[in-house]
Amino acid sequence: MRRRNLSSVLLVFVFSAISVSAQQNGSATPNQLRVSAISTADQTDLQRRNPRYQVEPDDSLALMFPLSPEFNQESVVVQPDGYITLQGTDSVYVKGMTVPEIVEALKKAYSGTLHDPIINVDLLDFQKPYFLVSGQVGKPGEYDLRHDTTVSEAIAIAGGFAPTAKTQVFLFHRVSNQWVEVRKLSLNDILNGKNANEDTQLSAGDMIFVPEKFITNFRKYVPYSLTGTAGGYIVPN
Repeated sequence: MRRRNLSSVLLVFVFSAISVSAQQNGSATPNQLRVSAISTADQTDLQRRNPRYQVEPDDSLALMFPLSPEFNQESVVVQPDGYITLQGTDSVYVKGMTVPEIVEALKKAYSGTLHDPIINVDLLDFQKPYFLVSGQVGKPGEYDLRHDTTVSEAIAIAGGFAPTAKTQVFLFHRVSNQWVEVRKLSLNDILNGKNANEDTQLSAGDMIFVPEKFITNFRKYVPYSLTGTAGGYIVPN
C-alpha cells in the first residue's frame, strides 16, 4: 500500500514537472490551448456585442500632446467630408473611426514631425444614439437610445400600439452603407411570454415599422358597416 501511494506521488510530480517545462519552453498543454481559444472567442464576441463609437461629421474632438503641448487642439470638429484639420501637418480622414483608431492615424500623420508621439483623444460632442418608430403607434418619431432597449420597450416608449396596428412588426438594422437587415417580429407572442428571447435589443439607428391591420387598410377602399339585425353588410352607393 505504501509503495502504491509512493508511485502515485511520483506520477503527480512527473506530470507537474512536464507541465512546468512546457510552460517555460513556450508550449501549451491541450487544456491551456482550449482556455486560450475560449478567451479569444469571448473577446471577439464581446467586441461584436459592444462596439466602440465611430466618429461622424459634426462630432467634436480634443487632441492633447502631453510632451508637445504646442500641438494641442482643445476642440476639433469633424468636417462634412470626414476630415479634421490639424496643426503642423496635413488633414486626416477620421469618419467611421473609433477613438483608438484616430490615435493611431494621428501618430502616423505626425510621424514626420514628432518622434513616437504620445497623443490623447477625447470625444467631446457626438451624435446621440437614437432609434426610430414609425407606423401605427401612439407617438411615431425619433427617440434617444439612452440605455439597453428592446423592440417591445421601444414601442411602449413611442406610445404603444394604435388600435389599427398589427402586432407583427418590422425591424430595420443597417449592416453597412449598402445593406439593411430586415427582421419580422411577432410581438403578440413575445408579450404573451412565447419566444421572449426573440425580443431583439436595439442598436443605434435602428427603425421599427408597425403596419396597419389588413381590415383597417381594407376599409379605406371598401367602407362598410354591420347591420344590427341581419348580420350582413351595408355598402354605401
